[in-house]
Amino acid sequence: MGVDKNALYFLPLGGAGEIGMNLNAYRYGDKWLLVDMGITFNDRLGIEVLMPNPQYLIEQKEKICGLFLTHGHEDHIGAIPYLWNRFKCPMYATPFTAELIRHKMNDQQIDIEGYLHEVPLEGKIDIGPFKIYLVTLTHSVPEPNGALIEAGNTKVFHTGDWKIDPNPLIGKPVEEEALRKIGDAGVDAMVCDSTNVFCEGDSGSEEEVESNLSDLIGSYKKNAVFVTCFASNLARLQTIALAAKKHGRHVAILGRGFSRINEIARKLGYLKNVPPFLTLSNVKKYARNKVLYLCSGSQGEHRAALSRIASESHPDVSMSPGMLLFFSSRIIPGNEKSIISLQNKITKLGVKVVYGKGMIFTYQGTQVEMIL
Repeated sequence: MGVDKNALYFLPLGGAGEIGMNLNAYRYGDKWLLVDMGITFNDRLGIEVLMPNPQYLIEQKEKICGLFLTHGHEDHIGAIPYLWNRFKCPMYATPFTAELIRHKMNDQQIDIEGYLHEVPLEGKIDIGPFKIYLVTLTHSVPEPNGALIEAGNTKVFHTGDWKIDPNPLIGKPVEEEALRKIGDAGVDAMVCDSTNVFCEGDSGSEEEVESNLSDLIGSYKKNAVFVTCFASNLARLQTIALAAKKHGRHVAILGRGFSRINEIARKLGYLKNVPPFLTLSNVKKYARNKVLYLCSGSQGEHRAALSRIASESHPDVSMSPGMLLFFSSRIIPGNEKSIISLQNKITKLGVKVVYGKGMIFTYQGTQVEMIL
């Protein structure tokens, strides 16, 4: 098939029609723009992560102008340490996502000096023949961006992950006026990413979670409380920390993901009202009913802190009868088996497990929000 040099082509190599490992490519003329480079997790023994097959793009690497990252979730940036070296193209991201990428690449001792470019929120980027206009959205990680991509006479709106939260606790609300202007001007296509596209109603606000979490934590005074959620969900981390403070509990974070997010967030000016978290060495100074453990591993990941505690293999923290665990995250489709297995292990330790809608609001747009 011949290539029309004046047409904009879209090639989804991962993430389209499936959960995770997003890797999208746009072609105009003989130039390529990549959008996101993510992984998906795998529960089969011996396989830690899965990622898209980049072979076709490797064959085109001299024609790749750059990689734009919509936001900082693993299914959008997690493959960069594994795949980027094969392209060594410029990368573009807003500050929070850029800082996450720096940490990832430093961990792998990969030098990206001169390759990673920070873009301001609501900024504009020219990458080869592609013009990109950023639109601030809301999601469970700071600084999620939609991107209006223009090449020649063609316009595509690429959403990244999103929802519409009118009152986000962290970051800016959705730029609804910018979205209206894009809609009024018209686009040729929209590439939309939302796992809740088939859900009716709206996805709720973090403000509502704040009230429910505070009530739940305040109602339990007997023993230690554990909460698990996505480490990248900075608003939820803040919500949990402030609820714990209100009820006289000190928060200890467990897991590298939480430690990293905490460090980056405070560096960039987030979490200003949140007290410093306890180190594990300091936890022992407090009675169990004065501590809240915030754990990574809400999706049943084998190597995460919560799975290690459930398997009684964590070196510093253990669970015992009379304790309470809140799951404050939704189940990502495909992770049901791992999560149920984890909950069963924890229940056998005599721990009460709470998993309910009162503690969870989704961070993907529903049908109603699509219409908006």
